[in-house]
Amino acid sequence: MLPKKELVLSSYSALYDILIPKDHFLRKFKNLVDFEFIYDELKDMYNEAFGATAKCPIMMFKLLLLKVMYPMSDRDLIERATFDMSFKYFLDVAPEDKIVHPTSLTKFRKLRLQDASLLDLLIKKTVEIALQEGLIKSNQIIVDSTHTDSMFNSTSPIEILIEQSKQLRKSVYRQDETYKDKMPTKPGTNELLDHINYCNQLINTIKNDERLYIKEDVKLKTNLLEEIVNDDIEQLNSTVEKDAKVGHKTSDSSFFGYKTHIAMVPERIVTSAIVTTGEQNDGKQAKELIEKAVENGIEVKVFIGDGAYSEKDMIEYAKEKEIKLVSKLSKTVSEGNKRASGEFEYNKDAGRYVCTAGHMAIKKALHGKKKHATQGTVLRETHYFDIEKCKVCPLREGCYTEGAASKTYTVTLKKDKIHEEHQLYQETEEFKELAKNRYMIEAKNAELKNRHGFKKSQSHGLLGMHIQSATTLFVVNMKRIITLKG
Repeated sequence: MLPKKELVLSSYSALYDILIPKDHFLRKFKNLVDFEFIYDELKDMYNEAFGATAKCPIMMFKLLLLKVMYPMSDRDLIERATFDMSFKYFLDVAPEDKIVHPTSLTKFRKLRLQDASLLDLLIKKTVEIALQEGLIKSNQIIVDSTHTDSMFNSTSPIEILIEQSKQLRKSVYRQDETYKDKMPTKPGTNELLDHINYCNQLINTIKNDERLYIKEDVKLKTNLLEEIVNDDIEQLNSTVEKDAKVGHKTSDSSFFGYKTHIAMVPERIVTSAIVTTGEQNDGKQAKELIEKAVENGIEVKVFIGDGAYSEKDMIEYAKEKEIKLVSKLSKTVSEGNKRASGEFEYNKDAGRYVCTAGHMAIKKALHGKKKHATQGTVLRETHYFDIEKCKVCPLREGCYTEGAASKTYTVTLKKDKIHEEHQLYQETEEFKELAKNRYMIEAKNAELKNRHGFKKSQSHGLLGMHIQSATTLFVVNMKRIITLKG
């Protein structure tokens, strides 16, 4: 049942004025944001007439924000929120109140946060605050994508349990090497249930030893393993991460997961974002990022990005909207005239094409160099794919001919008028000066990964990645707003 909004009254509330300084980050955060919009957004996910009364959705949502700000397991987060007065103040609960059970936070994520539009809502809210405070003055957006590995990567659930239990045992042995004789017997099968049972035995063994369990590192790793086993049990049993896809960072390195495409102003506040699976092309998201930024109140006159955004239709779009496109021409992206059929996408990081099944070309070759040098004819670039993968690919019909000795994809490299115009702009001092701002978004991506857990997804599926991106970008934007306000 949907809880009613109540005013928190407590004879102990004055403690907050004593214990929480006026310049404390969580006090500033709480004072800047009216979280009533979260109540209005999530109320339709509750039954107003039946069932036990749920915990306030605003408090539950704030717990997720705290988890972004202070990365830890649900269990450790709730434990800290029980005694940390700054957490309780931010959560808007009385000093003497108990906090929810950790499993309630898991249920909130799974049952209440079911709308991918939360990402747009939270970014819009932070941009609105920044504009009201007069913090955004520029008309530029800087664009890039950052990848996030699936929590399961491309490994099996059994491998995940083996690795997590291994890390826990290492922590235990650092405290007491003799504990090896007390550990439960490792499973000798490839049955998932056997490995789940082993992990539960390991957890119980350690938790029953109060002398060992009190050690911080052991406790954190025990709680993390328990969270994986208990909270994600149905996903572990499914053994498949259905939404995550293979993306490529370079020609010889890849990742299994998702991409978050981000637009940011030079004031380092994110103005729009799009979450996709890992194989999606960066340049295809540019127009939507611009439109969302404009919808959020940003006047976009300059678009700064890498070579992935120099496709012909993007150059034409920027010209039509009178936006200065600061993106260096990538010869194959912008000059390529595709000869083969099919929707192959160019990966600017690797410099190679990727087929519709997500497989990257294993090599490429440039043809016609001699005639190009002597007669000025056009060059052709051919990308070669792994024939063994083509033979068993589920999308091979209409793409691969049975018995063929090779599979290639060819583009001709030829500039047209619009590319020549962009090439001239690319050589101007204005372009070069504006391009210097691109480093800012690299720093933002590093902040997301190194400080806020964006290296790996924290739940399953594309929707889970949307929710993680929403809460993380909301926190990162608010941190930046508080910093700019001083």
